[in-house]
Amino acid sequence: MRNQQFAIRPTAPAQALDELQRIHFLDEKSADLSTPSLLLQDLYDRSWPEFKTPDVIHQQLANLMATPDTDGWAFLSHHDTVPVTVFYNLALQRLGFAVDLDFKLADPLAAMAKIQLPVADHAGNDFTIAELKQAWYHLLTTHSKNGQTFLDQLTTHGYFEPLVHDPNVDKPLIFNGKSQAVFDTTQLIREVVYVESAQDTDHDGQRDLLKAEIIRPAETEAGLKVPVLYTASPYNQGTNDEAGDHMMHNVNVPLQPKQPNDTTLADVTAQPDTTPVPAPRPVTATTKEAEQTFAREQSYTLNDYFLARGFAVVYAAGIGTLDSDGVRTTGDPEETTSTIAIIEWLAGNRTAFTSRAATQAIPAWWSNHAIAMTGRSYLGTLATAAATTGVAGLKTVISEAAISNWYDYYRDGGLVIAPGGFPGEDADVLAEETFSRQLQAGDYHRIQAKWQADLAAITHDQDRATGNYNRFWDARNYLKHAKNIKADLLLVHGLNDWNVKPRNVNNLWNAVRDLPVTKKLILHQGQHIYINAFRSIDYTDIVNLWLTHELLGVDNQAETLLPNVIIQDNTQPETWHAYPDWDAPTNPTRSFNLQHDELVDQQTHDPLAYATSFNDQLPVEQYNRYTHDIAAWQNDLLGDKHNAMFNHRLIFKSAVLTDDLLLDGKPVVDLRVAVNQPVGMLSFQLVDYGDAKRLGVSPTILARKALDEGYRWREDDLREFQPAATTPFKMITKGHRNLQNRTNTYHVDELKPNAFYDLSVTLQPTHYRLLAGHQLGLVIYATDFGMTVRGNQDLQYSIQLGNSALHLPYLAE
Repeated sequence: MRNQQFAIRPTAPAQALDELQRIHFLDEKSADLSTPSLLLQDLYDRSWPEFKTPDVIHQQLANLMATPDTDGWAFLSHHDTVPVTVFYNLALQRLGFAVDLDFKLADPLAAMAKIQLPVADHAGNDFTIAELKQAWYHLLTTHSKNGQTFLDQLTTHGYFEPLVHDPNVDKPLIFNGKSQAVFDTTQLIREVVYVESAQDTDHDGQRDLLKAEIIRPAETEAGLKVPVLYTASPYNQGTNDEAGDHMMHNVNVPLQPKQPNDTTLADVTAQPDTTPVPAPRPVTATTKEAEQTFAREQSYTLNDYFLARGFAVVYAAGIGTLDSDGVRTTGDPEETTSTIAIIEWLAGNRTAFTSRAATQAIPAWWSNHAIAMTGRSYLGTLATAAATTGVAGLKTVISEAAISNWYDYYRDGGLVIAPGGFPGEDADVLAEETFSRQLQAGDYHRIQAKWQADLAAITHDQDRATGNYNRFWDARNYLKHAKNIKADLLLVHGLNDWNVKPRNVNNLWNAVRDLPVTKKLILHQGQHIYINAFRSIDYTDIVNLWLTHELLGVDNQAETLLPNVIIQDNTQPETWHAYPDWDAPTNPTRSFNLQHDELVDQQTHDPLAYATSFNDQLPVEQYNRYTHDIAAWQNDLLGDKHNAMFNHRLIFKSAVLTDDLLLDGKPVVDLRVAVNQPVGMLSFQLVDYGDAKRLGVSPTILARKALDEGYRWREDDLREFQPAATTPFKMITKGHRNLQNRTNTYHVDELKPNAFYDLSVTLQPTHYRLLAGHQLGLVIYATDFGMTVRGNQDLQYSIQLGNSALHLPYLAE
């Protein structure tokens, strides 16, 4: 394994000693110890909280080997010194690394270097007492084999249990710039409130009440004000999966020609809703006591981790969900208003009630008015939406796999494009799936007619007939309001996420590039996943450092210590790199011309305008097979030139690369293309050709329930991306375009049969290392069985090669 820790805060020796005292590893007793060996014995004695007597603790030390011939207890009992090698032999074993399997007792420092674990400063071969204290401090911040810091590992064994109810212990308790688990998770307070939002989406004449579930530390009852992690999840109160499945649109339909138009951006710009909002409910009584609790929420394990560390957590599903008012709207300004209403209440700027009767108001009196939003996918999307309002109290968002523009989720280049894995889904399907008010028959009876009318309007306005950008999609484009962002941003996305495609995070990253907020970006090699339980990167520690700074106001240098961009390597397992930027405007570009099945360097290409063509129509049996087996279609699409897809796509390959090529940004394909009918589309995949064991895009579970989020608290599985079997190719990125949207996504161009047109298509952004010995490939095709409509039409596409090129932004190394 390889360890990458970006969140270890460099700490001055005097501060390190103070922090060791604060967490009770140093005290008056340890100050009297006269030799390094006695000090190390004492430190180890304190590190086994589950063992209560000296004899049992000494046995634990005897179970560790200090040298190839001597166990830990025997060595420390008979020596005054602590050689550096002995310290790290014992340390590696405490961190979970196995003798002979993971490291050799004869040379532990070699393993420290290989695994990339930090080694404390030392002047000689033996640690002095002062050096030993610093080495122990560093060890507590170091990751174990299961991906937790040693201190977090000790926490799961009860190290902080005596401190939980000690009135002399500071809360929050900060160590190495991060909040520690000294809060009692057995005494968490769970309560429900109903926040009154400034909207009436179900048009019943009253402002919508929104259910919010709160989990807060018991210490708040004694007056402690705590920061809040807020997760807005439309799935939180249940979903209508069967109803959503029933609504899925048929994608086995032909691509339809569109009427050319002169539409301008002004024509498709959404206008603000000026409908008056009902007056707020009068507040006649106020209380601090909630009337309702709950048993168990649909929690996020990252939130669970912070519940043990003194943060409150709030979950809210928003308008149109179970026990809330309103209707679902899939990403429009009404949903954003619903989302920020919870923040406004947490920041002391909005009213909530103890019940839907709305007779008693209840403030968030326990909140310190510093709020972060967390969550992935739709959850992260609403965090992004909230940030673009500049709402007061929202200090940061940790937005994972989030949509920044709903058009880029359900559409691409004038085409209806499904999120990967969900052909036929659209905004109306998602609205129906998340309209959990339907789960309560009585409530649904009262709202059914209104809901069916609203759902029909979504179906109409999303316009699957053309796939064009329109006012419906413009209203769901958060990028238009990115300039309003005041919260600091921690963005996380998968480079192989074809559900929420990488363009979403890339566009947001570029939109906030010059804003006066702190922004960080983490890109991993996975698909649509969380990464908080991975072994190779200290993601949870990164978030702890970040939130301790953002919400607790601790000056821990998070804004400068954390790299601007962290990207997982696609060629080496468990390897992450720090970069100053992603897709920087200053990146150089390498260009290839398309010629005779080849990608040819522009300096050597043949300028003659040869043409080549392919037909999109497949034999019926092959077409039917692909509609039911998208993986088989993808494999055939990229496979041997003369396989089942021969004459149904074009493959261009570069010469074998003599040096690595590190792509970074948005590839662009320029073409001159014609089609034999007045309708057409093109799809593109950039491909890495070359036999290799590549990382899987879904993580492997290394150990089930191996990560405890506190002490006897909730658990998570330890995961990691593992190399899969050798494969001959891998898709790097892709893109699509309707040939009638050559200008932009709202202007429809004329398309004359067999006439050649210039087309420029920007593919999804990427960061990908092509290894020397591999070939770069560009595959051009039309129907994407996983994403586009699948009409199996007799469409013959021709491309003039001399006028066609691929442009690749890259990083010079």
